[in-house]
Formats: sequence, structure tokens, C-alpha cells
Amino acid sequence: TKGEEAMAGYDVSIGKDLLPGLLGGQDGLAKLVEAVLNQILEAQVAEMLGAKRHERSEERDGYRNGYRSRTLYTRVGPVTLQVPQTRDGNFSTEIFRRYQRSEQAFVVALMEMVVQGVSTRKVSAITEELCGASFSKSTVSALCSELDARVRVFNERRLDSAYPFVLVDALYIKSREGDRVVSRAALVLSGIRADGYREILGIKIGDSESFATWDESFRWLRSRGLKGVVFVISDSHSGLIQAIAKNFQGASWQRCQVHLMRNLLGYSPPKIRSEVAALAKLIFQSTDLVEANRRKEEFIERFANSAPKVVNCLVEAYDDAMAVMVLPNKYRKRLRTTNMQERLNEEIRRRERVIRIFPNDDSALRLIGALLAEKNEAWQERRYLEMDEFAQWLAEWQTPNKISNKIAMIG
Repeated sequence: TKGEEAMAGYDVSIGKDLLPGLLGGQDGLAKLVEAVLNQILEAQVAEMLGAKRHERSEERDGYRNGYRSRTLYTRVGPVTLQVPQTRDGNFSTEIFRRYQRSEQAFVVALMEMVVQGVSTRKVSAITEELCGASFSKSTVSALCSELDARVRVFNERRLDSAYPFVLVDALYIKSREGDRVVSRAALVLSGIRADGYREILGIKIGDSESFATWDESFRWLRSRGLKGVVFVISDSHSGLIQAIAKNFQGASWQRCQVHLMRNLLGYSPPKIRSEVAALAKLIFQSTDLVEANRRKEEFIERFANSAPKVVNCLVEAYDDAMAVMVLPNKYRKRLRTTNMQERLNEEIRRRERVIRIFPNDDSALRLIGALLAEKNEAWQERRYLEMDEFAQWLAEWQTPNKISNKIAMIG
């Protein structure tokens, strides 16, 4: 980001008194981080005002108004920053934006567990190391309120662009509900805009991955402005398929080929599993539908007797799994699976494994939402797909019969 690029150009000095502490454990590293960040804050405010402290300059564009202390809870421990204030109150810094959302949400989730008395020894030890020996419920409550507001802005923002491609997936987490531990479905929804950039559209926490929860999630996206959907890519959960059909009429459903491959191998006898995988892969990687249809017939002939359940699974799923074949070749690889969503899930799992059981649903939404907000910002730095060929394809193929009829027409 621009803030990070600017930050990289600042000169930072480290006092000799800090160096011995680096070998003394976590506290020494926290002091070093604190010193570095405070120097960056000084450099940033001087850059904004056009003058250093007490400097006389014709380029000056404002005046200082003291400092305020602010504590960052980081993985190396609590860090106290002296944030410069300006008379017009306009000074802000990148330090408190991208970094703080997910890091603070992670630490606050651990703090909640300790305050509620439900933490494991491991969580208690980590929290004490990060945050100090003690903290109050009011501190935790204040941090939660601040983070909730920031996550809400991200998760409820208006969706003003067209999103031709929507990818959805769910992962299951554990959360406390009173004295019970319950399973929750975290529904993560992403899109690729008409300009080729990706966005994380939002997250919903539901009781299960049912038609009702997916239907509610899709209606929520549409109420926020989601439009222009041409393809929806997902696995084959029955409730999800029904919700897609209801909410995105006229769009094509692309069944994730990775999930289908897992289904095929699940039905395969162990002796022929590798062969099933190899021949199915040839189908999925075909250059066009003519080749794919030919390879499908070869697959059916090869396994009709030895693995009839595998054949039935492929035949039933084939049209939906090959929906992406109507698109120009350059789009197929990234849109034939939900791998983009799976990678997001892996990022979430890294944090979730430490917490193991969220103290409540709000904590889960706070942490996952904060992480996704940061990931979404990173996605805006690079275009994911060049959309020129897609725009031409859409203009040529869009008919009153809608895109759902194209597969049958080409086949």
C-alpha cells in the first residue's frame, strides 16, 4: 500500500539500551517494536505537516497539539505508542488500520476466553505473554466494541460494481453458547468484479450450511447491491444449490471440480483409485467440450463394470462441472474450482486452531471478519483476471435464453 511504501523510506534509529533486551525474551522485542513504531509516527506527522517538531518552515501546513497514548496488543506483547495530535485532528496512520484489525481481533478473542474462565492452559499462557498478567472485563468490552464497528463497516458496505463471478464456500467452527459448545457454519462469499479485481463480499455465521442460511446470505448480498452475476462457483451441498437457483436465476452454476474429484475417489475401490483420478483429470483439462465428451465416454466404458457408482457420480455431475467450458480458455482454470475460497479458509484456520473454541459467535465474526477485511485490501493491489475477452464473450453470447442454455447448445 501507499502507506507501507512511505513507511519503508523512513530512517529509524535504535538506542544501545534496547539491544541487550533483544536477547532477553519477548519483552525486549516489544520494546524494540515500540521504539520503531513511535519513530515512524513522528516521521509521518512531520511529513503531513511539512515540518519537524519546533522547526520553522514556510512549507508548514498545520500545527501539532501534543500526544495521546495508545496501546497496541501485538504478538510480541503490549506496545504503548505516543500518537501525535494535530490542531485540526486530521492526522491518521496506516499503523492502526490494516495491521490492527486481525491482530487485535485475534488477541481480543483470547482475552475474552480468559475473562470468561473458559480458556485452556495454553490460551492463558499465550494471553499472559501477549497482554500482561491481568486485564479487566471493561478493557475487553471496549476493545470488542471498537473492533465490531470496524468489521461491521466492511461486512455491510455497499456493493456498487457488477460481479460476473461469485465464489462461495463454508467452513465449520466451534463456538460457546452458554455452557454448551456448538458447531457453527462460517459462510464466506467472494466475487470477481467486471474490472477483474477480486473482493470478499462478506461473511455470515449460521447454525448450519442449509438452504435457509445460504438463502439468507444471498438475499443479504443482493440487498447490499450485488448484481451482474453470470457464474456461481461452489461445491454441491444440496441446500446451497437450491439457494443459488432461487437467488441467481439466469446465472450458470459451476460445480467445483476439486470437490467432484473427491466424490469420485470416495466411491472408487482402492485398486483403481489412481486410474480414476487420472482419467477424470483428463476430462476436466480438455481443450473443448467435444474432447471432454469423448473422454467422458471413455471413462464410462472403462469403469462401467468395475466402478458403477463412480460412473453414476460423474454422469450426474458432468454438465454442472463442465459449465465453465463455455468461457474463453483463459478463464477456465481459475473458475472451475473454489480453490480461491479454500485458500481463504486456510488463512482462517491458522488463527482458529489456536483459539480452538470461540468464546461466542460475535467473537468468531469479529476475528474472521477482521482477517477477511485485511485480505480484501490486499486483493485490491493486483488485478486477478483480465476481463476484455469475457466482456466480448458476454456481448456475443447474451441472449433472451440466458447463459444457462449455452452449454447444451455448444454440446
